[in-house]
Amino acid sequence: MNHCQNISINEYNDLCQNQRVKLIDIRTPDEYTKEHIKGAINKNLNELNSHVFSEDEVVVFHCQSGNRTLQAESFFAKLPLKKVYILKGGINAWKKANLQTVINAKAPFPIMRQVQITVGFMVILGIVLSYTVSPWFNILSAFFGAGLLFAGLSGTCALANVLMFLPFNKTKIT
Repeated sequence: MNHCQNISINEYNDLCQNQRVKLIDIRTPDEYTKEHIKGAINKNLNELNSHVFSEDEVVVFHCQSGNRTLQAESFFAKLPLKKVYILKGGINAWKKANLQTVINAKAPFPIMRQVQITVGFMVILGIVLSYTVSPWFNILSAFFGAGLLFAGLSGTCALANVLMFLPFNKTKIT
């Protein structure tokens, strides 16, 4: 089992000066498309299982804030690498250090953010309508709340599947 070492942005930059480093972004493809560190490779944890690493590769993993990489630390430690590095603070720390990222302004919000916005709006709408029009509009809030509960329990989000069919989510972003 490998040891995972958390490194700062400065330590990452020093590491890059001395050797070839592979930076792997474990965020969702939607998040990566919207904004990423130049040169980072997007691989989710499932893809890393099948990814072939050479033992002498220097790999640094990062996410948005560092939480997902810390949660996956035991997973990274099992990879066939001599040393595993985790970028402290993720892309947020990168931006806080005033380092450049690649931003795609045309990319839509990530699907899960669209789900959160839609459900939040519909719950508030149901409450407002139940007070102003009819108490029967509480059913609207209950429907979206139940959908969110089902999504959490099953790992399947019907609303996300519907939102993917919207025209702005179908465009190919390069």
